[in-house]
Amino acid sequence: MKKIFIATMITSALFFTACGSNNSKSTESASTAIDSTKTSSEQPMMSAGTNEQHAMLGVKGNCDQCKERIEKAAKSVNGVSMAIWDNEKQEIHLNFDPAKTNVDAISKVIAKAGYDTDKDKANQTVYDALPSCCKYKR
Repeated sequence: MKKIFIATMITSALFFTACGSNNSKSTESASTAIDSTKTSSEQPMMSAGTNEQHAMLGVKGNCDQCKERIEKAAKSVNGVSMAIWDNEKQEIHLNFDPAKTNVDAISKVIAKAGYDTDKDKANQTVYDALPSCCKYKR
């Protein structure tokens, strides 16, 4: 009887865990579908339940080193809680507190790290100092 009870509890736990993970995937898919209908490279959007905004910004780069530098630069800005750069799309997804920062300020910091954005161009000297694998077509 004890074995049946334990097996039932484990099965129930797995069932509820599986159901929960499917819901988050369908929410992500719906969110992605909504984002893909926008044409602007910058998409301010309020995050559910917080005072944060989501935005996308075009950022040039080539490799994993670029990804690290771009994300690190963006996250160094006070108020940025998430920064994920997509190499294929050449854009960064940002979550930030609009009371502390904005897309323009984040763009300037990324450009100071050597990467051109839709809003700001990196200084040539800083760009030239990037590793050769990080030199994107300007």
